[in-house]
Amino acid sequence: MIRTLIAEDMRMLRRALVELVSMEADIEVVAELETGADVVARAEEVKPDVAVLDIDLPGLDGISAAAELFRRGVPCRTLILTSLAKPNNLRRALDAHVSGFLLKDAEPDLLAQTIRAVAAGQRVFDPQLTLDALNFAGSPLTARETDVIRMAADGEDVREIARAMHLSLGTVRNYLTTVVHKLGARNRVDAIRIARASGWL
Repeated sequence: MIRTLIAEDMRMLRRALVELVSMEADIEVVAELETGADVVARAEEVKPDVAVLDIDLPGLDGISAAAELFRRGVPCRTLILTSLAKPNNLRRALDAHVSGFLLKDAEPDLLAQTIRAVAAGQRVFDPQLTLDALNFAGSPLTARETDVIRMAADGEDVREIARAMHLSLGTVRNYLTTVVHKLGARNRVDAIRIARASGWL
C-alpha cells in the first residue's frame, strides 16, 4: 500500500481528493490536513510514502512545506497540486526537491498514476508547465516593480517608498499588488520571500 498524506485547505476539494484516492486498491490515505503548518509534524507521525500538497496552503505554502520535509529528512516524497500554471512555482518546487507537480485541471485518474510514479521514485511534472519553465527567462517583474518590492523587503513602508520613488501612495500599492499577483504569492511577505529565493532582489 502507498501511504498518502493529503493537504488541501478547501474542505470540499480535500474530501473529493481523499475519496478519489481512496478508491484505488493500492493507495491508503493516512492523514488529511487543511493547513501547511501541520504537514511536517503529521508526516513525522504517520510516515506517509507520498505527501500530496496544495500549493496555496494557509500557514505554510505547499512548496515551503515540501522544502521543510526535505530539510528535516522526513522520508516521504512530495507531489504539489496547483491551479496556478506559473513557471516560477515549478522552479521553486524543483529547488524544494519536490517529486511531482500536477495541475488541478488534469484528468482525475492522472492523480493516482502520479502518486504511484512518485512513490516509485520517479519525478513527474506537467509537460506544458515544464516547457514554460524552461522558456522562462528570469524575473517576471519590471525594473520599477523590482525596486518597489526591494524597498519593501528592506522594511520601508508604502509612504516611505512613495516618497523615495516620487510616486503616489496608490501607485505604490498597485505595484505591490501586481508583484504579489505575478509571483503567485499569498501576500507581500510571501512575495518578498519568493523574490529573494529566486535571486530577483
